Amino acid sequence: MTKAKHILRPGKRQAGQQKKGREAATAFPAKMAVTAAPAAQTDPKRPLNCFAAVPRGAEELAAAELASLGINGAKPGKGGVSFCSDRAGLYRANLWLRTASRVLVQLALFPCSSPDELYAGVYAIAWQELITPDMTLAVDCSLRDSALTHSGFVALKTKDAVVDRIRESCGSRPNVDTTSPDVRINVHLHKNICTLSLDSSGDSLDRRGYRLERNEAPLRETLAAAVVALTGWDGSIPLADPMCGSGTIPVEAALLAAHIPPGLQRRFGFERWRDFDNELWTGICSEAEKGIRKLPVGLITGYDLDSKALLLAGRNTANAGLTGQIHYFHAALQEFQPEGDKGVVIINPPYGIRLGEENDLRELYCQIGDIMKKRCRGWTGYVLTGNLELAKYIGLKASRRFVLYNGAIECRLLKYDLY
Repeated sequence: MTKAKHILRPGKRQAGQQKKGREAATAFPAKMAVTAAPAAQTDPKRPLNCFAAVPRGAEELAAAELASLGINGAKPGKGGVSFCSDRAGLYRANLWLRTASRVLVQLALFPCSSPDELYAGVYAIAWQELITPDMTLAVDCSLRDSALTHSGFVALKTKDAVVDRIRESCGSRPNVDTTSPDVRINVHLHKNICTLSLDSSGDSLDRRGYRLERNEAPLRETLAAAVVALTGWDGSIPLADPMCGSGTIPVEAALLAAHIPPGLQRRFGFERWRDFDNELWTGICSEAEKGIRKLPVGLITGYDLDSKALLLAGRNTANAGLTGQIHYFHAALQEFQPEGDKGVVIINPPYGIRLGEENDLRELYCQIGDIMKKRCRGWTGYVLTGNLELAKYIGLKASRRFVLYNGAIECRLLKYDLY
């Protein structure tokens, strides 16, 4: 089994490769059933087959988010959610999804167990209707359990088929730009089935635009949003983070409570597509801005002993347009004392991944349990950890356990009902 991701780098084609590939395209077997690529300026109501990639464990959350946007019938799967929508739905999904990392629009699905089948399947798409010679492109590739095992080769072969098809139709070809391409193509090869898609998001959706500086071990924005969503918090009661770091959990909670779309301050890949509907997009953004509300004082609070982290938290909060709506305090965990009779407290302590760190963190986890038990009565506590052995030192019985992944680390979000 090969698990790899490759971002295409500019390179030269080997002699004779183009001719061989075109012969393969001519002999393309009918059973491969490649879907036709949507032409530029297509009907905005045309249904698009989409896939929202999400952190593992957050698939059901993403499906619920899509339903709240009026996109019904979403099907959660491992690592993402498939759904069908029109252009407006695609735009809204990118703007509003808090737990998704990117949204892909499927162009083709075909069997692929050889370089020739790959080239033929990609070449069959009418790329000249999607990409002009003066645009730039990049190819992302992921492989698993397939005959083709080198992601770099698959990405290069895909690029060759795309530019050959465009050159054949237009007389010239687009260039590769791995940093900021006009069109990003996604190739996913699993068990010799190739899914070819356009990446409508561009940069990963966790890059909201507010976190310009990152501390040593930041929590990804999409995972923080998933944690907040799993607590069921809706902004009606206080929320506190006693170890807030650079403020990712408080900011994501505030964006949710203030009805601010997480993508409001960033650009998306679909904005560079030939069929981009600027009028439709402007209307969707304007509609979203009208629903934003200001948060009451004291609703969301963050605490940390690290002054540098709190400085970053303040900057991130300001960048998110939430100045004065989240309150941060310089305080050690032992000094944490939430205000109010009820609320939600979320803690994301270190996991002790490095050798020897577990012994140092046992006392911390003991303190977390003591503080929640003695100072947070009436509240509901949540601890996100990637170390279940350390979690035992909290000394409280979790009423629920949610499985989430922080990158490759399998974590648990532990819920504690505090009486």
